[in-house]
Amino acid sequence: MTQEQTGTRERPDDTGGAEWLDTPDRGDGRVYVMAPELDFAVRVALATGRPLLLRGMPGSGKSSLAPFIARELGWRYYEHVVTYRTQPRELLWSFDSVRRLGDAQVAARRGERPDDAAYVQPGVLWWALAPESARRRGRPGDAEVTDPCPDPFGKVNSDRSRDHAVVLIDEIDKADPDVPNSLLVPLGSHRFQVAEIGREIETEQPRHPSPPQGAARARHLVVLTTNEERELPQALLRRCVVHMLPEHDRAMLVRIAREHLAEGPGEVTDEDVELAEAVAEKLMEVRDQAGRQDVRRPSTAEYLDALRACRSLGIRPGDDEWRLLTRNVLIKPQQMTGDPA
Repeated sequence: MTQEQTGTRERPDDTGGAEWLDTPDRGDGRVYVMAPELDFAVRVALATGRPLLLRGMPGSGKSSLAPFIARELGWRYYEHVVTYRTQPRELLWSFDSVRRLGDAQVAARRGERPDDAAYVQPGVLWWALAPESARRRGRPGDAEVTDPCPDPFGKVNSDRSRDHAVVLIDEIDKADPDVPNSLLVPLGSHRFQVAEIGREIETEQPRHPSPPQGAARARHLVVLTTNEERELPQALLRRCVVHMLPEHDRAMLVRIAREHLAEGPGEVTDEDVELAEAVAEKLMEVRDQAGRQDVRRPSTAEYLDALRACRSLGIRPGDDEWRLLTRNVLIKPQQMTGDPA
């Protein structure tokens, strides 16, 4: 890994085109400018087998790192965006008890019993640790499987390593403390018990064991992100490698812009670079004013949005639309007072 960040993301799709203007929220893992400190944190997490917890303001690139690492290493990729309604075991598995009850009533009239595994839906951590078991919904290896569970990220993972995976658990701080607490044992031991079918799920043996060479490296990487909405349990923090993504300075913003521009059609021109520098300079001004007014400072994601709009609409510093763009993208109307333009 040689490159830090940026942007937020939607579900990754490696089959999309490289047109930069068509991807406002890049999540395909193609572009990420990685600072040396972050690269080191990733290598420590892989060396120790610990989850990597990323802190930083929204839009700083926390969610974009995991798909980038998965793509660079050729590992399978899974993600789960945590909400306030996320249940403790949801990242491991879910069980459709309502459908099972209805089917059981029908089966009872025939003197039969439903197959409990048919109502099991493996979660992202199950898929990462034991993809064959997830496909079988936890059934034994010699059992007949008439309803295999499809890989939820099968399109992305079709040509990636079956023995390795990256999992993004995004915005873990939104969840009730029971959610991170429920992950302590699975993340530490790489095994968990599925109560409804009475089976323990554990990491599957690699199909292609790596030859012994140098220091061992973990086969799975779990990336957690937090926006600090809630304080995370100390027990979870103790088990993580923690890294704070910094606010990017002007030079890093321009570097990030160049990497994104290079993914688009054509070459990056001097005019493109000058525009990226001008937008970065304006972002610095807005951040200074935001700091004086003690309001949220615009992020790297908003910088890229502003640059994207300028290139698409032909806006240049000093144009009538430059001031409007600054207010619509870099400054949210309710966020600040005064006239930064």
